[in-house]
Amino acid sequence: MGENGAKRWNFGANEAVEESCSQNVRYFLNLLADNLDRNDGRPVIPLGHGDPSPFPSYRTDPAAVEAVCEAVRSAKFNHYSTTSGLPLARKAVAEYLSRNLSYQISPDDVHLTAGCHQAIEVLISTLAVPGANILLPCPTYPMYDSRASFSQLEIRRYDLLPENGWEVDLNAIEALADDKTAALLVINPCNPCGNVFSRQHLQKIAETASKLGILVIADEVYKDIVFGDKPFVSMAEFSEIVPVMMLGAISKRWCVPGWRFGWMVTLDPHNIMKNSGLVGSLAHVLNMSTDPTTFIQGAIPDILGKTKEDFFTSKLETLKECSDTCYEEIKKITCITCPYKPEGSMFTMVKLDLSVLEDISDDLDFCCKLAKEESLIILPGRSVGLKNWLRITFAVELELLKDGLVRLNNFAQRHTKKQP
Repeated sequence: MGENGAKRWNFGANEAVEESCSQNVRYFLNLLADNLDRNDGRPVIPLGHGDPSPFPSYRTDPAAVEAVCEAVRSAKFNHYSTTSGLPLARKAVAEYLSRNLSYQISPDDVHLTAGCHQAIEVLISTLAVPGANILLPCPTYPMYDSRASFSQLEIRRYDLLPENGWEVDLNAIEALADDKTAALLVINPCNPCGNVFSRQHLQKIAETASKLGILVIADEVYKDIVFGDKPFVSMAEFSEIVPVMMLGAISKRWCVPGWRFGWMVTLDPHNIMKNSGLVGSLAHVLNMSTDPTTFIQGAIPDILGKTKEDFFTSKLETLKECSDTCYEEIKKITCITCPYKPEGSMFTMVKLDLSVLEDISDDLDFCCKLAKEESLIILPGRSVGLKNWLRITFAVELELLKDGLVRLNNFAQRHTKKQP
């Protein structure tokens, strides 16, 4: 019994959950939403979350919708899935991913997941042996940080260099790694920076990881969202140099994050991952985990095979126009600077100059006051590991984006220090 006579219960808050939760995007989006002025009659403009699916310009292809409907109507996919996914879906994903590669991926190397989010959970859980560490980029996609922290996998951060087009600091990789380093994460095209790595840089990353004896996790969920001059090259092309775990999903290219369909692919021509036991452990974690919805798996061959190319072309043209507009309008805002024009993904990172502002203490304060005063949501840089920067998504309707950037400029001018 407690001192006040109340019964003592043997459960309560989990501090590990509390700490891990504070490192993800949803935590900050909810925090910013709490700062909105409910009396502001203007629509809230969401430039913080990379989900364009609610907007008409980004509606998914009718052929994909029909594929899902047909899979449901067929009544062939009402059963449980097999571990790693249905054979027909694994085969379709392997063929889809092999289209632009110099070799064919085997369906046996494809493991289906409930979105890329679950792929991260499964992979981090598999890697989190006692004493191990993982190299994560800064800035980053923070779900990796949350899952690693929760799994007690030590995080070591390496920098992406804005002055070099957000390339990986390879010297930092070598300095950070030791014999307990399990893996190096590479996100390409990059969320949150919007850059696309060159073939030459990817090869250097692969060679560095091979030298250090560590796995490369290649998060390529934005692999088809490229609209700059630099072509996308998959890290899969360098699996002869270093074992690669490639992660992806249909969420971005088809604008259907709610369909929750993703994959992990073990690219291991020399059987390094297999012989080490990692592939076996991965299978065991998948056995304990959930599966992507079976009717989505049944629809995947038609989703991947029957979506017309003009659907993708149209979406990329829209994204490019929004990206160009975002980059040009940001130049007009005195307190922020964009060091690199986006060429992929749906985001850009901009640096906040606090010295020209009054009544703004840091990036979080900036974003909270921006939400309150302008009904505009932009993500503070600390949410992706870079304090006093901002992450802006441009994947919304063009007119809404323009309105949001006008509001951002108005806010900046209102908080700019007055000249004597």
